[in-house]
Amino acid sequence: QVQLVESGGGLVQPGGSTRLFCEGSGIIFSVDTMGWYRQAPGKQREMVATIGNGGRVEYSDSVEGRFTISRDNLKRTISLQMNSLKPEDTAVYYCNVHQWLHNSDYWGQGTQVTVSS
Repeated sequence: QVQLVESGGGLVQPGGSTRLFCEGSGIIFSVDTMGWYRQAPGKQREMVATIGNGGRVEYSDSVEGRFTISRDNLKRTISLQMNSLKPEDTAVYYCNVHQWLHNSDYWGQGTQVTVSS
């Protein structure tokens, strides 16, 4: 069983920066994909950034060049550095692990990021 706990976020001014952290427990293999998703009010959950085997990363077009995902396999953590934040980045951000061995997805409880002046 994998458990994920997010931290960070909060209220940030437009153009500002913040960093999200996700700490995992349980069995997370280095080949498993870890990532960040977000869900804004009235919208579907969407992928923000993922990092997979060998450090392969993928970003959504809306955050490419502004956000950076990183991963520590030994500590089973990922982080998301968020720069040049925009009001449209406001959402609940969720940490995710896709465990390839069992084709299972695990989610954290989510952390709110609000970009507003």
